[in-house]
Amino acid sequence: MIVGLAAMIFIALFGWGSAYFGWSDPHGKVQLALAASFVLGIVAGYKTRG
Repeated sequence: MIVGLAAMIFIALFGWGSAYFGWSDPHGKVQLALAASFVLGIVAGYKTRG
C-alpha cells in the first residue's frame, strides 16, 4: 500500500509538480532529480528489506 502511495505521489509531482508548485524547469532537471530520488528510494527500501 505504501509503495502504491509513493508511486502516485511521484507521478503527480513528475507530471503536474511544476504547475502546482510553480517551479520553472525548462531543461527537465527537477524532473530528473525527482526520478533519481524515487529510484534511489526503491533501491534503499529493497536493500533494507532484504
